[in-house]
Amino acid sequence: MKRLFGGGHDEAPATYPFQLSDDEWRQKLGPAAFQVLRKHGTERAGTSALNMEKRNGVFHCAGCGQALFAADTKFESGTGWPSFWQPLEGAVGETEDRSFFMTRVEVHCSNCGGHLGHVFPDGPRPTGLRYCMNGVSMTFTPE
Repeated sequence: MKRLFGGGHDEAPATYPFQLSDDEWRQKLGPAAFQVLRKHGTERAGTSALNMEKRNGVFHCAGCGQALFAADTKFESGTGWPSFWQPLEGAVGETEDRSFFMTRVEVHCSNCGGHLGHVFPDGPRPTGLRYCMNGVSMTFTPE
């Protein structure tokens, strides 16, 4: 996976394979999902049912439906957000996020650019990464 570092949210690629206007996104997504996926918001910890999801299956982008994470890479991080140690190949992109007076690595859908969450270097083996995702930015399809 390629890491993209730049000057914040504005340096993410301007175009993605799946695109909608802001009005179309608002119609497609509810207010909470729109705020997270399109405006880089964060849902409150512990509010997503996906945090407790334990079945086999695949987590998808709530914006465009792209498969993002296999359920067998999910782990309990204790943060209150669904956490994974690895995305599916090519499913996400990363940009430097310098909001809130800190530097973090933002994770977005590689198909529509929707903001998913952030990745941190404190996850379990084998990657040592914690992809801390907003549940409202994803859907789940059980196997």
